[in-house]
Amino acid sequence: MCKYSVEMTDTFSGEANYCWVQRALIDAPCDASSRLLIRRAKKALGIFTPHRVSYDNGDLIRIDLRNHCICIFIQAL
Repeated sequence: MCKYSVEMTDTFSGEANYCWVQRALIDAPCDASSRLLIRRAKKALGIFTPHRVSYDNGDLIRIDLRNHCICIFIQAL
């Protein structure tokens, strides 16, 4: 199992603003899919809103919540 850092913050003009931040740590298999990581991250933050993946390069995942000015970053530790 690996640990992943999750950060949820507000956005301004589509960019992360960090006016406020909510953080969490999640556990997942080291070879976990992006879908599994997103599901666990949203559950840890108590988010049930639909999302859109805006960035995923394997090391960092950014999702934007639909109809909200909020983004979530997921990164391996």
